Amino acid sequence: MRLGVLDVGSNTVHLLVMDAHPGARPLPAHSHKVELRLAELLDPDGSIGAAGVDRLVTIVGDAVHTAEEKGCEAVLPFATSAVRDAANADAVLARVRAETGVDLQVLTGEDEARLTFLAARRWFGWSAGKLLLLDIGGGSLEIAYGIDEEPDAAVSLPLGAGRLTAGWLPGDPPAPADVKALRRHVRAEIARTVGEFARFGRPDHVVATSKTFKQLARIAGAPGSAEGQYVQRLLSRSSLETWVPKLAAMTVEQRCGLPGVSAARAAQLLAGALVAEAAMDLFGVEAVEICPWALREGVILRRLDHLPA
Repeated sequence: MRLGVLDVGSNTVHLLVMDAHPGARPLPAHSHKVELRLAELLDPDGSIGAAGVDRLVTIVGDAVHTAEEKGCEAVLPFATSAVRDAANADAVLARVRAETGVDLQVLTGEDEARLTFLAARRWFGWSAGKLLLLDIGGGSLEIAYGIDEEPDAAVSLPLGAGRLTAGWLPGDPPAPADVKALRRHVRAEIARTVGEFARFGRPDHVVATSKTFKQLARIAGAPGSAEGQYVQRLLSRSSLETWVPKLAAMTVEQRCGLPGVSAARAAQLLAGALVAEAAMDLFGVEAVEICPWALREGVILRRLDHLPA
């Protein structure tokens, strides 16, 4: 069957069309992505502003039309931290439903972590043993750990690259004092969760998903996308420790010139690097392997699990 996954995230609204059936890996057939950056369109009271809501309604409507044109039998629509944390979330969801017919399901942070963990487990398989997953989005950081398809521990922290950039790094390049303050904040937030995971023992394999980790791995020397998704891509903590001060000294325009860094994500790269470095350091991780599958694939896999054989 052909399914569409409509992901209303903190940075983008992404429709991923996939051909899938139980027992087989989902195959991407079409991708429709629009930058929206909801995490950066909040009013002082934490509400998504009128312009942001108008734009969201238009983009969701366009995505539904695209899904119909591509022959999707069903669309699985969901929203993550930007909508989840908005002060006017209920009103936004009601308007999207009224004007597009799309009933966005708001995932909890733990849902995000668990579904992304499922995707990573299916990608790497049982031989990977105990998995530790790190995922940096635009609005939140997800961490999950386990030996099965359901993680033993899963948390979500408000440490997304877009959220932190908007709230902590106003300069271009940012002031050293702002970078230092953000680094301290990120480490304090992550440190509170380490004990929850430490009781399960050391992981056998540590994996990372998300555009942020992919771009950090790329600037650190990992193969580019042209090499295909089956090439191993690693990001070491030592590489991050080298790159964080370099990124902090760069303007957004200069970061755009780095390999694999898109103009849309260049401003967020430093905040993402600070989160990645802190998580790897506090969890005692020397290197992570980049997983091509993430939340959207996890949503598809969970749907397929519930279809009759």
